[in-house]
Amino acid sequence: MVKYIPPIKCQGIKTKLIEYIKNLLPDFNGIWYEPFMGSGVVGFNILPEKAVFGDTNPHLINFYNDLKNNIITPEKLNKFLQAEAVKLLEGADDYYKEVRNRFNKNPDSYDFIFLNRACFNGMMRFNSKGEFNVPFCKKPNRFAQAYITKIINQVKNVQQIIQTKQYSFVNTSYENLIEIAGKDDFLYCDPPYIDRHSSYYNDWNAENENSLYQLLKNTEAQFILSTWVGNSFRENTYIEKIWKDFNIKEIEHFYFVGGQERNRNAITEALIYNYTKTVKIYNKTTCDKDKQLVLF
Repeated sequence: MVKYIPPIKCQGIKTKLIEYIKNLLPDFNGIWYEPFMGSGVVGFNILPEKAVFGDTNPHLINFYNDLKNNIITPEKLNKFLQAEAVKLLEGADDYYKEVRNRFNKNPDSYDFIFLNRACFNGMMRFNSKGEFNVPFCKKPNRFAQAYITKIINQVKNVQQIIQTKQYSFVNTSYENLIEIAGKDDFLYCDPPYIDRHSSYYNDWNAENENSLYQLLKNTEAQFILSTWVGNSFRENTYIEKIWKDFNIKEIEHFYFVGGQERNRNAITEALIYNYTKTVKIYNKTTCDKDKQLVLF
């Protein structure tokens, strides 16, 4: 069960994979690294004591650093969203575009969460110039009181986590974080799914996929990588090309991110990892002997 939902929404959020990831995790004593933070939902629910979250999207990293440093507080954000709700109700799409233009000229974490929660389908997408370009959700009453309360509670929960643990948020490439992870550390990698998504912040292509493979092949850290295997229309050819070198666990479920129901199809995803997962089984009568069972 997912306990914490982050306040920033992203397409492809991994809420449905968290329990699988938890069950697959080995013991580790070092730092949890997420080179592709995105929503951060996995790390925020695994709750390691030490973590480094990285992303190439500076607005995402700035938001969480602003939470960490109390530049954003639940009280300030509540006041901001209450005021913005009135303006949005009066101006609708015109006001949404005004905020979007303001943000693209002078990025601000308060405007960032407003746009993220008022845009179409909760997407986060930027053009080649790095400008937020998702259209309005067409709901002038988007920030009703119940919705604001939901967002504020999400902010409170995540802020408490990142202020009571040793968490860092860095605007950097995945290469940099993977290269500094050591043998006691753990890497969770959730890159953009190759051949599936339009630009999130930077494009993801074959060169990136192969670069990631080489980095993970050579890392001393244990890792889990999430990617896709296929759906009813096509398959991820990189599973056979490169990722078959590691252990693979497949999971099938739905992602509800399409604007129309016909675009919402089952997808088989994969958790790829570089270690053997074992558990201890105790003799129920004597409890005098440990046995090892390979789970996956």
